[in-house]
Amino acid sequence: MNIVLLSGGSGKRMWPLSNDIRSKQFIKLFKNDEGEYESMVQRVYRQIRTVDKNANITIATSKTQVSAIHNQLGEHVSVCVEPTRRDTFPAIALASAYLHDELGVSRDDSVVVCPVDPYVDNSYYEAVAKMGEIASEGDKNITLMGIEPTYPSEKYGYIIPQNKGELSAVSEFKEKPDAETAERYIKDGALWNGGVFAFRLSYMLDKAHSLLDFTDYRDLYNRYMDCSKISFDYAVVEKEESIQVLRYSGEWKDVGTWNMMAEVMADEIKGKAITDETTTGTNVINELDIPILVMGAKNMVVAASGDGILIADKDQSSYMKPYVEKISTDVRFAEKSWGSYSVIDAGEGYLNVKVILNPGNRMSYHSHEFRDEVWTVLSGRGKTVIDGMEQVINPGDVVTMAAGCRHTVIAETELTILEAQLGENISVSDKKKYELPV
Repeated sequence: MNIVLLSGGSGKRMWPLSNDIRSKQFIKLFKNDEGEYESMVQRVYRQIRTVDKNANITIATSKTQVSAIHNQLGEHVSVCVEPTRRDTFPAIALASAYLHDELGVSRDDSVVVCPVDPYVDNSYYEAVAKMGEIASEGDKNITLMGIEPTYPSEKYGYIIPQNKGELSAVSEFKEKPDAETAERYIKDGALWNGGVFAFRLSYMLDKAHSLLDFTDYRDLYNRYMDCSKISFDYAVVEKEESIQVLRYSGEWKDVGTWNMMAEVMADEIKGKAITDETTTGTNVINELDIPILVMGAKNMVVAASGDGILIADKDQSSYMKPYVEKISTDVRFAEKSWGSYSVIDAGEGYLNVKVILNPGNRMSYHSHEFRDEVWTVLSGRGKTVIDGMEQVINPGDVVTMAAGCRHTVIAETELTILEAQLGENISVSDKKKYELPV
């Protein structure tokens, strides 16, 4: 099975744990079979491997999410990077060209495209595998997944099948309706559009070439900025006559908001938090190293991180996006391919950051033009390379790098460092990378 997971979006609806770098699919609120916390992308990746251990999984994502993906899934996961966000049609076109031109997937093979963030059981990915088989063996150009509705939702588009069989030709598509219209659709056998598409790779490549001006993957990547922002539904699906839908009736939840996430997260409380006996139906997620006490709260969500604190009624939390957009702060936590960093304190001319490197990982070999840095090793073992010179580091060691100095740090064990950045112009863009000397 060739599967493309679409991992996009920004962190507006699950603020303050999500931000422009850490979208909701990277927040660790679920648990695996060993009882360890895992994120949505880790859960989805694990479920696909459980259903098909040989599945070829590629994640289509933006530049800002690549580090988090490698941090959570490992360095060897296949990633197709969008140079900039251009909605689902250009993303799927780019991923299809990537599969063929970079990974050598045959034009005759089928591909299934899925969102990375639904909360489902394994039967969902069994249906995804079946869609791949149908696309490979059938005579339709596109096979969709239609979710059996559980209520007359106004949030989803609807697929109207020609009949109520498991696999049916598509009669028409309906935009997001009001509740009364949605109820009528459901009585007539309509399905939620789950945003899952299966097709032969040849079909998608030919369609992409007919709608976009490019020669191959590299060319499309270089021209990607010129692509119009348009969804796959509008550009392809709703214009395609040779199309069918597979009915899916298993567990499926869209966890795009806090009130939906609260229904499926592993624990009501995560982090340092206490609730009293009068608190009911309330979830508390605390990423800060200070305690939270909640008393008398009913059906609320309390979430705290370095980016901010949310205290909201669960239903009302679905409408937080326009308010979050008014909050302008720099990202204070991010996962990198080598570990993570958290901003502790910032002021005029300085920034203090807590850096955690995973065992065996290292930062890029780099320099800064406008700032000095001072590293204080808090725990773990490793070594630094500064202007080509190696130095073993242990807890208590202090390492100073002046502006222009080339440097990196390599972790032998998990390594925790307090990094002080000092300068009048501290910016994430002030970074030049180099090849690490052998």
